[in-house]
Amino acid sequence: MWKYEKKLQYPVNIQKKNLKMAKYIITQYGGPAGELAAAWQYLDQRYTMPDEKGKALLTDIGTEELAHVEIISAMLYQLMKGATPQELEAAGLGSHYAQFGMDLFPADSFGNPFNMAYIKVAGDFIANIESNMGAEQRARATYEHLMDLTDDPDILAPLSFLRQREIIHYQRFKELRDYYLEKYKNKKNS
Repeated sequence: MWKYEKKLQYPVNIQKKNLKMAKYIITQYGGPAGELAAAWQYLDQRYTMPDEKGKALLTDIGTEELAHVEIISAMLYQLMKGATPQELEAAGLGSHYAQFGMDLFPADSFGNPFNMAYIKVAGDFIANIESNMGAEQRARATYEHLMDLTDDPDILAPLSFLRQREIIHYQRFKELRDYYLEKYKNKKNS
């Protein structure tokens, strides 16, 4: 079904440890507008799309969101590389370290664990697609907020890439929504 290349969709090469940014960026790993939530939501919704066009788009975007989880994970590991427990504690990541060590755990920037309530499904393909459009806009806004918090080009480059992908996903979902609105409007009028 997929061809997996053992490289990131966008290269991450962060040179400087920055625990403060790691604490912020973790929200895109396990927060409400994060990549894990988007991947899960889209891959779940694909089965209720009315045709192969919708199923294919949600599979493609949901799979790409999993690739974005990998990018965020690489960023977090590089931002935290070589950190001592004392440095993690000073950056507000002491509780995370106490429970998970240097492993990642899906959470938001406040430390709240990933919650399945982030997954939006409505049993209506138009409502689901519009929810996905909103999810992409929230993720785009979050990336813009994260970009406002740094001037490090090694961090800005992957954040900018991910932000741009959110815009493209929004456009693809909008095209699918518009296609379905037109397709089903014509069926009702015939």
